[in-house]
Amino acid sequence: MNGSNLEWSDVRVFLAIARCGTLGAAARMIGQTQPTMGRRLRALEEALGHVLFQRTSDGFVLTDEGAAVLSHAERMEEEALGFTRALAGQEAKLTGSLRVSSSDWFGVHVLTPVFARFLAKHPEVSIELVTDARRYNLARREADLVFRITPFDEPDIVQRKLMHMDYALYGCAHLGSPEIGNGEGQTLISMDSAFDHLPDVVWIKRMLPRASIVFGSNNREAQARMCALGAGFAVLPCRLGDADKRLVRFDLGEAPPGRDVWLGYHRDLKRVARLRALLDETMSLGER
Repeated sequence: MNGSNLEWSDVRVFLAIARCGTLGAAARMIGQTQPTMGRRLRALEEALGHVLFQRTSDGFVLTDEGAAVLSHAERMEEEALGFTRALAGQEAKLTGSLRVSSSDWFGVHVLTPVFARFLAKHPEVSIELVTDARRYNLARREADLVFRITPFDEPDIVQRKLMHMDYALYGCAHLGSPEIGNGEGQTLISMDSAFDHLPDVVWIKRMLPRASIVFGSNNREAQARMCALGAGFAVLPCRLGDADKRLVRFDLGEAPPGRDVWLGYHRDLKRVARLRALLDETMSLGER
């Protein structure tokens, strides 16, 4: 600090900009004018002696310093909300936003039902679900909660094994069962070449070495759709494959290898009430 007192109102402005990415959207979120938001942000940066955001053509992006203090600001928010509720004698309500990252199909078929139940219980919380192949950096708060099929090796990450996913070989019923140990004349739908090291890809190539791959994609939903349209056989997570009534399982005498699902979040967030509540809701997945 540069000899100035830290104002909670300025921290609130910082959080709004971090969540919205622009001054205009942040101003609408907390009911301030855009010039006021810009002025209060400059005051906070001067008080801290650090630039908290990069100003880009696409909006405001957290600097390393901004990312480092974000979790502390959120804890201040939690305490301020608790202080207000205690004085008002109100029942505690969860508020704020959470950014979650997962693979495409897992987010759609597994997580969204959980989120729907959670949001029905906590209507003042908002969830942003981001689904793509890249790994989001929890330390830089690119996401608050990440689901993936490999354990986390980054420092300061709290992780849990959420569940085990079974996989199976799927196809349309009219395709008939593929010939075990051969696959001659059969067509396969698989991952793209960048992911041909995955266990299910290795398995299907071993089980059906003479089958030809006619379609590859890193998008499991695209694989399932092509499979349902009769383009070939595909190894899919059972929670995805079983959801499409056009698909049936085929038994080659050996099940494809399954995968574990891990969740992770930065340890600085372990006391954030809305994240704890979402974790409690999510852990029910491991019981199914």
